[in-house]
Amino acid sequence: MTVTKPDREPSLLERAAKVYDFNAHVRLRGTGAPTPPQVDTRPVAPPVARVVPPVVEVPETESPKLETPVEETPVATSAPVSEAEPSHEFVDPTFLAIPEELRAPVGDELPDEFYMPDEASDTVRIDRGMLAANGMIVPGAPVGPLAEEFRLIKRQLLITGTRIAESGSADKARMILVCSARPGDGKTFCAINLALSIAAERDTEVLLVDADVAKPDVVAQLGLTDGPGLLDALGDTRIDVEDLVIQTDVPHLSILPAGSKTSMDTELLASARTKSVIARLLEANPRRVVIFDSPPALAASPASVLAMRVGQVMLVVRADHTPENELRAAVNLLDGCEHIQLVLNAVSFVQGGARFGSYYGHAS
Repeated sequence: MTVTKPDREPSLLERAAKVYDFNAHVRLRGTGAPTPPQVDTRPVAPPVARVVPPVVEVPETESPKLETPVEETPVATSAPVSEAEPSHEFVDPTFLAIPEELRAPVGDELPDEFYMPDEASDTVRIDRGMLAANGMIVPGAPVGPLAEEFRLIKRQLLITGTRIAESGSADKARMILVCSARPGDGKTFCAINLALSIAAERDTEVLLVDADVAKPDVVAQLGLTDGPGLLDALGDTRIDVEDLVIQTDVPHLSILPAGSKTSMDTELLASARTKSVIARLLEANPRRVVIFDSPPALAASPASVLAMRVGQVMLVVRADHTPENELRAAVNLLDGCEHIQLVLNAVSFVQGGARFGSYYGHAS
């Protein structure tokens, strides 16, 4: 039995072959003739109707007005960059905050030294009111009996210092140790007044060193803030002692605090480091006189150690307070110094009497 296939519709390829000769491409590739245009047999979508809104004419009198005018943005044009004006990717905002007319041109900036802080800004102010309350010399005040007494004392010390220098000990001639036999005799009171008096000299600078390392009081008596000082420089060779010197607002006067307390104070003062530290203080200012306020000779050993370093000792004796035997013992402990001057403190003033070394009743 024969099965008859049902009729089918021609495929898309067969229908395309009726209207397009596919073999023509092969025949024309070698001849250089143009290829016949292809026929797009894809169905074409019907056109979509677009709704166009009606145009409404607005009279000129009714045209809307913009409240804020719109500025036209200018078109930037590229200009060649001059070699004399290099472009910088980053500009410090602080520089931009400076008005243009005040800016320094590039390359014309001031040297770094101009921006360094003035040395005068490092000075500290000595409390004049505290000096007056404690009965001390007040810089700039009229010369009173106390100031006149210390004029006599300092003159004797300066004359002796000149003689010591002439004998070949120039460094020792510039150092004075202020000491006492026992506590309460007024050595710190005398050391401060002596320093203030010598600072008034025209050709002399004074460095007052608080060497009473056990009970330092110089800084407090002047109303200053304590800080690192002598013992710190002695204990650490990396420290320059001159960096620890405090410049004051009293002309020609500077202070070196005692520094951090230690149980090895006598050993530090007796070490070779002390010699180099003192040499540094003298070298820093050739016009400088160094005054050491040391502990009482009979109360602590540093006094006898420092006495061997200086050219003079000013031994303070309080009237009706220091026994003669203690005074003699103190002199024996300080015999490492050849020149020991005695100053009598807290002497009552007697009209017409000797006044050298007396304080007109001002007890320290």
